[in-house]
Amino acid sequence: VASVAVMVERGFALANRGPDMKVLTGTFASALASGKLNEAKELLGTGTAPEVRVALTGLAAYERGRIAVAEAMASAKSRERLDLERNLGVLGTLGNNAPFIGLFGTVLGIIKAFADLAKNSTGGAGVVMAGISESLVATAVGLLVAIPAVVAYNVFQGKVRRRLARIDAVAHLILSARGEGTAESTSAR
Repeated sequence: VASVAVMVERGFALANRGPDMKVLTGTFASALASGKLNEAKELLGTGTAPEVRVALTGLAAYERGRIAVAEAMASAKSRERLDLERNLGVLGTLGNNAPFIGLFGTVLGIIKAFADLAKNSTGGAGVVMAGISESLVATAVGLLVAIPAVVAYNVFQGKVRRRLARIDAVAHLILSARGEGTAESTSAR
């Protein structure tokens, strides 16, 4: 249940496609290059995409210089990363540990099956088979939880990586338009 809840929540949270990067590298970049900050802000709009929030943060610090812009956007990117990765640890933990919990249930079920056989040695294979089939259900449930959790975790991690790359692209676009400063001031970004 927790796994499905996280999958649905992250699915909605990461569904926002963000701004069109072709527009940003074209019209937005030329507005920045010509110093038209208000036009650049209008092109971004008031969207809720992480790229837009980081870009607006950088543009708010634009007049204070390149280093201020870089630091403001680095801070905004860190906040966005935390938001994008929220609850993914739950999927990773479930995906990694559910098979072990299923295996533990299987081992306990087999121990119980042999204990039942010891108590009823005349029952034969039927006593053991019932216990073993019950124990294998634990393995199946563990895998049923783990496989979708791992798949969802990997899909969402890919979406987060692509979104962070888009954020970096927008941030570098703004920094390159800002001009002055050295490469060392932003090399850690």
